[in-house]
Amino acid sequence: MMSKISVLLVDDHAVVRAGYKSYLSLSEKIGEIHEVDSGESACQQYMQQPVDVVVMDLSMPGMGGLECIRRLISRAPHCKILVFSIHNEIIYATRAIKSGAKGYISKSSLPETLVTAVCSIAQGHTYIDAAMAQQLAVIMVTEQDDEYKIKQLSPREFDVFCLLANGSSPRDVADKLHLSYKTVCNHSTTIKEKLAVKTMAEFTLMAARQGLIQAE
Repeated sequence: MMSKISVLLVDDHAVVRAGYKSYLSLSEKIGEIHEVDSGESACQQYMQQPVDVVVMDLSMPGMGGLECIRRLISRAPHCKILVFSIHNEIIYATRAIKSGAKGYISKSSLPETLVTAVCSIAQGHTYIDAAMAQQLAVIMVTEQDDEYKIKQLSPREFDVFCLLANGSSPRDVADKLHLSYKTVCNHSTTIKEKLAVKTMAEFTLMAARQGLIQAE
């Protein structure tokens, strides 16, 4: 007989945690259920007493869910985290999965979805809210394609690409890299051909998807 799944609930609202706990307790597959109210407490609790699945909210005071995911994964790479969030926008799911979460479902999901997701992740699978799964797959494929194309750039072309994508004019790039204006323009043309983009908007979007846009 398989051992029951242990769970750590991470949410700053006690009433919400009580609701999760009641849903999970109905399943014969779920065993011990622990609770904490912050990302900081989650890291401490997990390191002291690891569980099979961490069920985590994203919007919490203090550390916050995304940073907690990153910290847990850095300390315990095999930690299995399911995000259970009020946010159903694809950007949140993308960031959570990139940070190391194994699953993402919305709090608007049916109660039984939580149990299904926890059991699936405990078995080593991923579980993404059905409404988000296709969008997330498209984004991931696009980003992998972007990464491959950018790797085809020479070191100098990459430097030019990053500067142009961050708003520098060709003349600014020429000054910063000690190149001629004509050389920068030639690089720009070659870069667009290699990346298969035609406009600066596409150029910048690709850089943004790869995290190459610097915050002001």
